[in-house]
Amino acid sequence: MSYISEVIAQTEQKNADQKEFLQTVKEVLGSLAPAIDEKEDIYRKYCVLERMVEPDRQIMFRVPWMDDSGKYHVNRGYRVQFNGAIGPYKGGLRFQPNVNLSIIKFLAFEQTFKNSLTTLPMGGAKGGSDFDPRGKSDDEIMRFCQSFMNELYRHIGPDLDVPAGDMGVGGREIGYLFGQYKKIRNGFENGVLTGKGLSYGGSKIRPEATGFGAAYFLEEILRHQNDDIKGKTFCISGYGNAAWGAVKKVSELGGKVVTVSGSEGYIYDENGICGEKVDFMEHMLTLRAQGKSALGAYTDKFGGTLYKGEKPWGKVKADVYMPCAMQNEINLEDAKGAVALGVKYLCEVSNMPTSNEALDYLYENGVVIAPSKAANAGGVAVSGLEMSQNSQRLGWTSEQVDAMLKDIMKSIHSNIVETLGYYRLPYNLIQGANLAGFKKVADAMLAQGIY
Repeated sequence: MSYISEVIAQTEQKNADQKEFLQTVKEVLGSLAPAIDEKEDIYRKYCVLERMVEPDRQIMFRVPWMDDSGKYHVNRGYRVQFNGAIGPYKGGLRFQPNVNLSIIKFLAFEQTFKNSLTTLPMGGAKGGSDFDPRGKSDDEIMRFCQSFMNELYRHIGPDLDVPAGDMGVGGREIGYLFGQYKKIRNGFENGVLTGKGLSYGGSKIRPEATGFGAAYFLEEILRHQNDDIKGKTFCISGYGNAAWGAVKKVSELGGKVVTVSGSEGYIYDENGICGEKVDFMEHMLTLRAQGKSALGAYTDKFGGTLYKGEKPWGKVKADVYMPCAMQNEINLEDAKGAVALGVKYLCEVSNMPTSNEALDYLYENGVVIAPSKAANAGGVAVSGLEMSQNSQRLGWTSEQVDAMLKDIMKSIHSNIVETLGYYRLPYNLIQGANLAGFKKVADAMLAQGIY
């Protein structure tokens, strides 16, 4: 049995009930053979893969809070600090009812590689809670965030672990979390959270950065293929910050977006989602938080067709698919439909939105894939820039941040291409991103010894 197979088997045995975590471990480790073959004796001796799939620490805690009627509730909170070899832990907080340890571990494991690709010194972590912010009042969300921070503050800091937002955690939640941290610590440690409001140390274009970064990364892929975003048709899922940023930047670059989606289903708008329609996506988030039909509000205002309870994948003809919503939203059946419809590119904007079987099928059938560990890195890249601004007590303009983000995404693509060239491998960005991320983290781990 190979070293990679041994570690995968051990990981399966230790984490048998954690399907999302096992999925990402198999996907990453399964592509590392060229790097492992090069230094297998060293990696085996120092248990590099064994250490890489085991988090530095996993923190779980209870979060009691009171609703507006005076009733008490208890949720579970998480913070998984997966790997700090190249910098302080960095990764978002997700508030969603389906959050569990497996999901947080998969996100934190992927974050380790994603952060290493940004060229910024950040380790990988993720956290969150099974709390559902939808339909909750501002006061209820504030009380929950304050209770959550009453425990989390012990495990974070500007040079230790810097959380940010993720699904269910936006600027409002970050504000409440930061306010409670500041009160507990009796000091203004500006760099302890990113995604903050502009009035107290936040960075320009942070909400849209994930979507912007994905569009810039796709732009590099298309340039490599002697192709262009202009004139392409895009199928995008979600309507949160990542989707909003992707729709906005794709439209600016000349692409035509025809779908957005949510838990209700998806909208198909053959006239394209641009201009006023993009701006309306921000209002859709407010409607969702209030428990109202955001997609219905869109079609009432702008037209288009709402396909209730359905996903767009494998049903909508487009040049590019950009999933921006959930993990595993594209399965093998969806992938077969996409190939039949002539989809040319898949750009993963959310974390692990495509099953391993679907990824294999798409790649084997000529679809060029921008993996989430690379395409999704724009958000954390701007968070890293926010950390830099905080440490220097300064701020940058939107244009400055946008230009740096574009350069970072370009360098990620260049690094992947160089890594593939080093191993004389074909243009497989999934394998290239995994190899490039692994090499940087592994080199740092070896340089620091067993600890």
